[in-house]
Amino acid sequence: MNKFSHLDNKGNVRMVDVTDKVSIVRVAKAEGKISMKRETLSAIQDDALPKGNVLTTAKIAGIQSAKKTAELIPMCHQLNLSFVDIEFEMISEAILIQSVVKIKEATGVEMEALSAVFAAALTIYDMCKAVDKTMEIGEIKLVKKKGGKSDYASEYRPKVSVITLSDGVAAGKTEDRSGVILQRGFEDAGCHVVNQVVLEDGSDQLVPTIHRWIDLGIELILTTGGTGLGPRDLTIQTVNQIFDSKLPGIEQALHTYGRGKVKTAMLSRLTAGVVNGAIVICLPGSPGAAKDALQVLIPTIFHSFHMMQGEQH
Repeated sequence: MNKFSHLDNKGNVRMVDVTDKVSIVRVAKAEGKISMKRETLSAIQDDALPKGNVLTTAKIAGIQSAKKTAELIPMCHQLNLSFVDIEFEMISEAILIQSVVKIKEATGVEMEALSAVFAAALTIYDMCKAVDKTMEIGEIKLVKKKGGKSDYASEYRPKVSVITLSDGVAAGKTEDRSGVILQRGFEDAGCHVVNQVVLEDGSDQLVPTIHRWIDLGIELILTTGGTGLGPRDLTIQTVNQIFDSKLPGIEQALHTYGRGKVKTAMLSRLTAGVVNGAIVICLPGSPGAAKDALQVLIPTIFHSFHMMQGEQH
């Protein structure tokens, strides 16, 4: 059974922390039905009911409900919705209600879309109940969601290896936290992390290690460390020399996410590119940068391997 995101390890309810999630455009669509007599449908179409225009009122109610979902559902986040719309379709002895909700945020709007449909249906019920006691509300469901981890869902998982570049870690003076974070993060995502090694800053073994791993079938190599501004921070310039092509989109996404959290991220260096059909991404050496990378890369990076095989975006 999947772990419920709204429960902590002790089974207590909690609000999901979306602070570190990427803010992107997210869309949700929902629908539902309210069944009624044919005469009621005709009265709605003719605007002949005593409480006034039913569908216009229902649409306003649905939009209001979407905006107030966080006040109705305890664990929902307060969201700045960018668009809400509701459409109605007269079908045989029923009205089909369809909602669409859009946002540019760190969490989805499924509940807002469902809330809009339900409120619209309840409003129709309220405005028609005096003339029709047979009405029933049902079949309310989420039809579509876009944005978030499900967008580029892929069962494919590349073979991954991780290199930590640090004089302190190599000498046994400090603990390799960043490399472990990357290893565990990709393993939790279903990847096989084949290798994890530690090298000194500026090690002449960096490039041979990358080439050797690629020859053995490694598809995604991540390095952490050696990207600062010090004289021994040589990872970026070293790896840039072996790229067949750069991946600026990955670099931009990582930089943008980091700067959105910490101002000093503007001083961080990173790079990404393709070497002999494998993707190599060089990251700063802090644990925070490693955690940020997991947020940005997983699961979208897995889609790149389909693209490299000639499949569509």
